[in-house]
Amino acid sequence: MTALWTDIEITEALGISCGSSWSATGVSIDSRTIEPGDLFIAIVGPLHDGHDHAVAALENGAAAAIVHRDPADLTLDNELYAKMVWVSDTMTALQRLASFARARGGAEIIAVTGSVGKTGTKEMLRLMLQEQGRTAATEGNLNNHWGLPLSLMRMPQDTEFGIFEIGMSSPGEIVPLTKIAEPDVAMVTAVEHVHSEFFDSIEDIADAKAEIFSGLQAGGAAVLNIDSPMFERLAQEVRNTGNSNIRTFGEHPDADYRLIELTRIDFGSQVTASLDGKAVEFEMGVPGRHWVINALGALAAIDAVGGDTLRAANRLKDMHGLKGRGERHDITIDSGAFVLIDESYNASPVSMAAAFEVLGSSPVHNSGRRIAVIGDMLELGEKSEDRHTELASKLKENGIDLVFSAGQYMAHLWEALPTTMRGGHAMTTAKLSPLVTAAVRPGDVVSVKGSLGSRTGLIVSDLLALGDISQEHEPIVVNGD
Repeated sequence: MTALWTDIEITEALGISCGSSWSATGVSIDSRTIEPGDLFIAIVGPLHDGHDHAVAALENGAAAAIVHRDPADLTLDNELYAKMVWVSDTMTALQRLASFARARGGAEIIAVTGSVGKTGTKEMLRLMLQEQGRTAATEGNLNNHWGLPLSLMRMPQDTEFGIFEIGMSSPGEIVPLTKIAEPDVAMVTAVEHVHSEFFDSIEDIADAKAEIFSGLQAGGAAVLNIDSPMFERLAQEVRNTGNSNIRTFGEHPDADYRLIELTRIDFGSQVTASLDGKAVEFEMGVPGRHWVINALGALAAIDAVGGDTLRAANRLKDMHGLKGRGERHDITIDSGAFVLIDESYNASPVSMAAAFEVLGSSPVHNSGRRIAVIGDMLELGEKSEDRHTELASKLKENGIDLVFSAGQYMAHLWEALPTTMRGGHAMTTAKLSPLVTAAVRPGDVVSVKGSLGSRTGLIVSDLLALGDISQEHEPIVVNGD
C-alpha cells in the first residue's frame, strides 16, 4: 500500500527527529482498532490515556507511536522503543499534523456543519464526488476536536475532494477545527433547537454554527439554506469575513439551487429542481423532503468546487438511509413482513418532525399500520417538556397510527396523545422493547427514533432479531397442515 505518512514527513511537520525510519499506511488513536502499518497517536482522553496502550498498539503492528510520555510498560531495551516518536503534547501534534496534511495536497475541501443533516449531507457529497475524482471524507461522525484532525490526517496526498463534517455542542468549538480544515466551501445545513441546553437562544446557536466561516479560504464559497430564519444572520457572518460568494439552497423562489417539485416514489423521491438556473430532474433513493433539501445544498457545494452537478445529481438514486439515520430494513416474520426505518442515532424536534413526515408518507400493505417508536430527546434544557408535548400535533398531522414511547420526557407526550394512538409507554427502552416486538405485524412500517443517550438502538436490534428468529426454527405441523 502507498505510504500515508513517513518519518521524514513527521520530522518536517513537527520539527523533531523520529529516531528511526518507517512508513505508515493509516492513522489511529484507538489501540483496539489498530491495523498493521498504522501510525498510533497516544491521545489523553477523559476516560483513557492512549499512552497506556501504546506498547500494545506497536505489538499489534503499528509502524510507530507518537507519545509525550514514556508508556509504563516500555523499557529502554525493548526493540519497540525505537518506534516511539516523542513530542511535547500529542494533541497539539495531532492538530499540527492535520494542518500539514491539509497543506501538502491540492484537494478542494468542503466542510459541513449544522444542527441536523451533517452526516447525511457528507455521505451524499462522498457518493456524488467519488466518481469525479479521488475523494476522502470523514468516517462515521468523527467531527470533534479529535475526529476532524484525525480525518484530515487520513486524507491521502493525491486526494482531489475532501469532505469533512464539523460538529459542536457549545460555543467556540468550531473555530479551531475550521482553522485547521481551511475549507474552500463551508456549508451550514440548518440551524435548529439542538443542544439548546447550552445556548440561550436560536440566535446563539446560529452564531456558533457561523464560526465555520472563520476558517473559510479567501474567495471561498458559503452554502446556506435560504429557508432558514437564521439565513440573513449567517450571511452577514460570511460577509464579515470578507467573503461574498454565498450560494443558497431551499424552496424559496430566490434560491440558487431550488426545489421545484417533489413526488414520493416507493421508498424514495422524484425531484424537479433548478440548479443555478438549469432545470433538472433526478431521483433520490431515500425518502424525505429534508434529504432533498440538503441534496440541493450538496450540489451547490459541488458546483463551487468545480464538479459536474448534473452528473452528481444522477448519482443520488443510489443514496440510501444510513445506519441510525434512515436505514430501511424489510424484516420477514412467520406470517409476512414489515418495514423498519432505523432513525435511532439521534433526535431533536426538527428531526423528529422529519421522521414523522417520512413515516406518514410510507406505503403500508395488508392493513398495516404506521408505528412511531420514540425515545427522549436530550439536551433541550428547560423547554424539554414542552418540546416533547409538541410532538403530538406532528404525529397527528402525519397520520401515525400507533405511538410507543420511552423516557421521562416522552411521558409528557404520552399524556397529550389520544388513547387511540397509544401503543405503549415505559420509562426505559429496555422495558418498552417487548411491547413493540409483541405488537408489530406484517404490513406495518415502524420508525424508531431517539437521542443516542435514550438507547432506542436497543429496540432496533430487537426488531431486527425477529427476522432472525422467524427464519431459524422449523415450522410446526398441526393436524397434517
